[in-house]
Amino acid sequence: MTDTDIATPTGVAAKGKLFIETHGCQMNEYDSQKMADVLSDAHGLELTTDVNEADVILVNTCSIREKAQEKVFSQLGRWKQLKKDKPVLIGVGGCVASQEGDAIVKRAPYVDLVFGPQTLHRLPELIERQRETGTPQVDISFPEIEKFDKLPEPRADGPSAFVSIMEGCSKYCSFCVVPYTRGTEISRPFEDVLIEVAELAAQGVKEINLLGQNVNAYRGPLPAEDGVEPETADLALLIRAIAEIEGIGRIRFTTSHPLEFSDSLIEAYRDVPKLANYLHLPVQAGSDRVLAAMKRGYTALEFKSKIRKLRAVRPDISVASDFIVGFPGETDADFEKTMKLIEDVGFDQSYSFIYSRRPGTPAADLHDDVSEADKHARLTRLQQHINQHSLTISQSMVGSTQRILVTGPSRKNPNELTGKTENMRQVNFEGPARLIGEFVDVMITEAFSNSLRGRVIVG
Repeated sequence: MTDTDIATPTGVAAKGKLFIETHGCQMNEYDSQKMADVLSDAHGLELTTDVNEADVILVNTCSIREKAQEKVFSQLGRWKQLKKDKPVLIGVGGCVASQEGDAIVKRAPYVDLVFGPQTLHRLPELIERQRETGTPQVDISFPEIEKFDKLPEPRADGPSAFVSIMEGCSKYCSFCVVPYTRGTEISRPFEDVLIEVAELAAQGVKEINLLGQNVNAYRGPLPAEDGVEPETADLALLIRAIAEIEGIGRIRFTTSHPLEFSDSLIEAYRDVPKLANYLHLPVQAGSDRVLAAMKRGYTALEFKSKIRKLRAVRPDISVASDFIVGFPGETDADFEKTMKLIEDVGFDQSYSFIYSRRPGTPAADLHDDVSEADKHARLTRLQQHINQHSLTISQSMVGSTQRILVTGPSRKNPNELTGKTENMRQVNFEGPARLIGEFVDVMITEAFSNSLRGRVIVG
């Protein structure tokens, strides 16, 4: 084999290089890591940050934002030039791959692999078939839970780890492509998730982040008894079970849907101290008329009711959310209702965007009569309000003691350490390297717009 051999059906190369560019959400970040694990195990590929030395180049795409496809094809056009120097394989995965399928190869015939989020585990076979046949391989099917059964053993990369517990979404919000690109909801078996968490804990992981497009809709099959239909576990029961695993000190989950934010989950916040004092619950808008057009299935009052119940058991919890500004038909009055909701709830942080039309979704057919100027003005106002409130919360933390999971050296000053509070604030502080991977108590001494400073409390 030469240095650029990737694999044959009968062997594994030792020197192949893999480059992955990831767009979009935490689910995509998780999937990209699994792509790397799969190709490392099957073909000996080693990750590189230099695309020019790669033998396999993958882009893991996201179709949430407008013109996502054009950005992907623009990137592919740049990579095309690399094929002039060596037989590099180029692959497109993720949600744009699911949407476009064979059309990607028709438009960019130099692309060798097209695969969806549910078929990333088949990458070794797709590469082998491409090598054998010399033709592009496309697999954007939805084989449900097979993906998790085929993935390599979990590998810890630091003290915090993501664990995907479900795939897809069945809510079919009018603006969203997820049900079409990732399929409908399918939950991993309860026992499988616990085994993965236990394996990560044995490798030193102390914080678990549970992932899913609609994570609080989790309904994982429990172990079946002979002759009895298996029951299912909800997210709250899963959290309680994970909290009992030795070594796990903090649990998070994302992303949620208000319709699935149940009383049992609120009770878990009441009863499980290891469940982080933070919730990301996308509301999208504060106008009932807009929420109905989005097909969200709840009202602003119902959303606020859930937050009131939660704060009855966790009074100081930080609540983050998502907002779409300028949805078709959104009036000034509608937007003011969103601002009123923001004021009433006191959101700590947000992901907020101007509405992007996604082809194939019901909202794409709605008449968009909101001007670009209005959209940008509304977004600016919304973000300024939430950012100011977030800064106020950060300033109120000065003088408090926060439990920090130390994740490594500070990005700006490698002689310092960094970690996150329960409410997702980055804290930088002086301390010995032996604290990396441990929970420590830190006194907050200063608050900035994007981070905090502190000092370790000894003894």
